[in-house]
Amino acid sequence: MADAAGLLEIVGQPFMQRALLGGLLTGALGGLLGSFAVLRQLSFFSDALGHSALLGISLGILLGVNPTLVLIPFAVVFALLVNQLVARSGLPADALLNIVYSTSLAFAVVALSLVETYRGGIQQLLFGDILGISWSDLVVIGLLLLGALGYLALSLRAQVLLTLNSDLAGAFGVGANRHRLIFIVLLAVVVAVSIKAVGVLLISAFVVIPACGGRLVSRHFPLYALASATLGGGCALLGLLGSGLTNLPSGPCVVIVQFAGFLLALLVSQQTRNSPAVAVPVGPQIPGAAPVDQESR
Repeated sequence: MADAAGLLEIVGQPFMQRALLGGLLTGALGGLLGSFAVLRQLSFFSDALGHSALLGISLGILLGVNPTLVLIPFAVVFALLVNQLVARSGLPADALLNIVYSTSLAFAVVALSLVETYRGGIQQLLFGDILGISWSDLVVIGLLLLGALGYLALSLRAQVLLTLNSDLAGAFGVGANRHRLIFIVLLAVVVAVSIKAVGVLLISAFVVIPACGGRLVSRHFPLYALASATLGGGCALLGLLGSGLTNLPSGPCVVIVQFAGFLLALLVSQQTRNSPAVAVPVGPQIPGAAPVDQESR
C-alpha cells in the first residue's frame, strides 16, 4: 500500500508534473470533442485514425523523421481523404473508414517489415508514453485545447443544430459542410496529439469513454460537454497517479480508470432514474437521452 509520503515524492518529480498536466489537458480535450463525436456517430473515426496512424509512424521511421512530427499532418490528410470519400462515394462512413484504416494498417505492416532496426520506441507509440511528455508537447496541447474551446463556443448553435439534424441546420443557414469538415480535422489533430499519451491501440477509448459517461449523467449539451471533459481530465489524473504508485503502464491505467468512471456514471444515471423526477430546465436536449418525466411539471 502506497502512503502519502510516497505519493508526494512521485508528484514532486518534474516528469510526473508534466505528465499530470498533459493528462489533464489531453483528457479534457478528448472528452470535449468526444462529446460531439459520439452524438454524430463518429466514434469509429477516432479508432480508425488511431490504427491508420501507424502508417504515419512507419513513414516517419523510414524517412528518419521523428514519428510524432508526422502524425499531425498525416491525421489532417486522413480526415480530408475520408471526408472526400464519403462525399463522392455515397457509401456509409463506417464502411469507408474500415476500408481506409485496414489498407493503412496493411501498408504500415509492410513498411515496418522494411525497418531492420529501430530503437525509437514503437511500443511507446502503440501503448502510450505520457510520462515522456515534454513542455513543448504541453504547449501544443494547451493551444489546441484553447482553439477547440474557442471554436465550439463561437459555433455552439451551429454544432447543436448539426448534431440534432443536418437538414434543420441547413434551413437555419448553417454551413453544414464547412462546420463538419472543420470538426473532423480538429478531431483528427486531437487524436494525433493524444496518441503520445495513450498510444495507437487505446486512443479511441480516450475519446469515447468520457463522452459516453458524460452522456449518461447529462441531458443538455453544455452540461454534457462539461461533464465529458471533466470526466476525461479527472480520470486521466487518477490513472496517472495510480500508474506512478503501482509502477504499471500509464496509458492503460488511464483507460481503466476512465472505464471505472463510466461505470460510476452508469450507476448514478440509474439511481437518478429510480428517484422521484425533478423539473429540468428547458434547453437543447441530447438525442437519445431519457425524456423528462411529465409528472414533474
